[in-house]
Amino acid sequence: MSIRVVCPNCLKVNRIPQKEHYTKANCGACKHSLLDAKPIDADANGFRTFVSNSDIPVVVDFWAPWCGPCRMMAPAFEEAARSMPLKAQFLKVNTEAQPQLGAQFSIRSIPTMVLFKNGREVDRVSGALSAEQIRAWVGRYI
Repeated sequence: MSIRVVCPNCLKVNRIPQKEHYTKANCGACKHSLLDAKPIDADANGFRTFVSNSDIPVVVDFWAPWCGPCRMMAPAFEEAARSMPLKAQFLKVNTEAQPQLGAQFSIRSIPTMVLFKNGREVDRVSGALSAEQIRAWVGRYI
């Protein structure tokens, strides 16, 4: 069985074998490691590419640079992303730079994390969480 994952470097869709753990997984197009699991700053195009082409959950942090709780949660979001390579993909959407995405998903408070699976929103949570809380929340959908 294989899964589709989007390369965070070149945005190409890759089919890789589904495994419990990976020691190596590189993009077929750019050869970048797919295990480099850090949050990706996404614009509208990148957002659509990840959400519509990923078989793994896509976790989107809607945030803004002026938001204190958003800045406070950023290291926890990054830690959670790094601990879940090829289990979930983590995106960051700056609602100041991408207001249309914030409006499209009715983001009323930030930080708000929205989890997408199979191209659809399946859950959301508002407020700053710790890395452990983020992993536990995302883990329910893996």
